Amino acid sequence: MSTNFEQHIILDESGNPMLVEGGPVIAPELFGLDELRVEYDSDTKALWTHMVPSGRPSFTPSMLADFERWQDLIQANFGRDDLRFLILGSHAPGVFCYGGDLTLFRKLIVAGDRAALVDYGHRCCRILHRNINTLGLPMLTIGLAQGDALGGGLEALLSFDFIIAEESAGFGLPEIMFGLFPGMGAHAFLSRQLGSVAAEKLITSGKTISAREMLALGLVHEVVPDGTGEEAVQTFIEKNARRHAGLLGSRRATKRSWNLSLAELSEITEIWADTALKLTERDLKLMGRLADKQSRVMQKAAEPA
Repeated sequence: MSTNFEQHIILDESGNPMLVEGGPVIAPELFGLDELRVEYDSDTKALWTHMVPSGRPSFTPSMLADFERWQDLIQANFGRDDLRFLILGSHAPGVFCYGGDLTLFRKLIVAGDRAALVDYGHRCCRILHRNINTLGLPMLTIGLAQGDALGGGLEALLSFDFIIAEESAGFGLPEIMFGLFPGMGAHAFLSRQLGSVAAEKLITSGKTISAREMLALGLVHEVVPDGTGEEAVQTFIEKNARRHAGLLGSRRATKRSWNLSLAELSEITEIWADTALKLTERDLKLMGRLADKQSRVMQKAAEPA
């Protein structure tokens, strides 16, 4: 029996989660998702999840399917007293998530398939909206960025209550580089947090900014040295265990003032789909080059030192 980064996430000798006496009865399927590695800490009532993408670390249809199933299983297996913290990180080296599936987008745009683009966007919006509303459970959500969060990867992080980032993580919305804009939540989240002028400036800059710059904007809540992200999240959990009810109430009040509906997110993603279908061949080539560059970065990171 062992623990993962000394957090009392109980694993057996094969590294698989064990059922803990007195804890919730959790369907094994939650721990067997293809592209999400899930662990439950019964001491702190925290569910740790890391993305383990099979290819380029982006929100492919298979990754979205895992997230949909993950959310369904959490709702089905945890009662209101079983889960206090939900954490999402990534095991992709140097990357939290590159966001949307650019290869798929290019294929659908060339085919003129608006319905498929809209369906993809709506799936993303439903996942984000459920996360914003913490799946109807009284829990705090924490996004852990131990690498770059770009495009939809940043949008996903913005749906969490708190973001903890390691020093070298980069954040950006590069879609404007190829004539598009982030269509799964960036405008909705950033306009509420920064104001519409600052949000538009950030979205249309196409720049990648540092974790420290994100901290200065108030979008990241803590920046920690590389390699200490999990420890920082655990410290956050322990520090705020007694303040859980207050933080939970405060976050609920903030999100109530946002008044962010699924309909708003869905309508924006439909504008995104219509814009995507107007991209030129040059735009599509730039999109493809960005996807290829990101794939090369991942291949290099996977090479033996």
